[in-house]
Amino acid sequence: MTGMLASVKNLAEARQVCALGVDIVDLKQPASGALGALDVNEVKQIVTELDTQQSISATIGDLELIPAKVLHAVQEMAATGVNYVKIGIFPDGDAIATIQALSMLSQQGVQLIAVLFADSQPNFKLLPELKIAGFCGVMLDTQNKQLGSLTQVLDWQLIQQFVLMAQKLDLLCGLAGSLKFANIETLLPLQPDYLGFRGGLCKDNNRIATLDSKQIQAIQYQIQMATNDT
Repeated sequence: MTGMLASVKNLAEARQVCALGVDIVDLKQPASGALGALDVNEVKQIVTELDTQQSISATIGDLELIPAKVLHAVQEMAATGVNYVKIGIFPDGDAIATIQALSMLSQQGVQLIAVLFADSQPNFKLLPELKIAGFCGVMLDTQNKQLGSLTQVLDWQLIQQFVLMAQKLDLLCGLAGSLKFANIETLLPLQPDYLGFRGGLCKDNNRIATLDSKQIQAIQYQIQMATNDT
């Protein structure tokens, strides 16, 4: 069963999606980039004040892969009490060294999710390295939101390859990247663990606008119906 991740930028939006029953509440600041981060104090407040059974994830920002810098950011975000910390595998920096450095935190019980970017030549050979380092999940997203949805910037066969590799490695697998209604029926047959949304949940599909409850409910319904058909 594929779940739904909803990215939110503040406590009010987090409460809104919780009330509608989304599976994962994802904390980030869309105005600050693909994985723009909320201030850790705000994240801690949201985690403390949310009365929810849903899992909560949070991003650390669009950081260059410098091991010490990323390690510090992940430690700070993990200390807020979120269930998952998301780390972008951006083109700049040393991916392998950063992944290996983060193994220290996975050994301490921090649940790490790596985000690869479909429009930035994602290296799927990193997935086994992520597994070795103790990451619990991987996600395929888009970095430049102006280029279109995930299925527009990457061939379906490559998306399928990513999902199959993640499943074989027993990694939690998510797909995102300017996803809308039309993408749901295309991606659900791959059986990812969740589909992630931001722009598709907002007024006029504008990812930095406020969330629209009708949009959220419509996407939830579409996922449910498409799941029943697969």
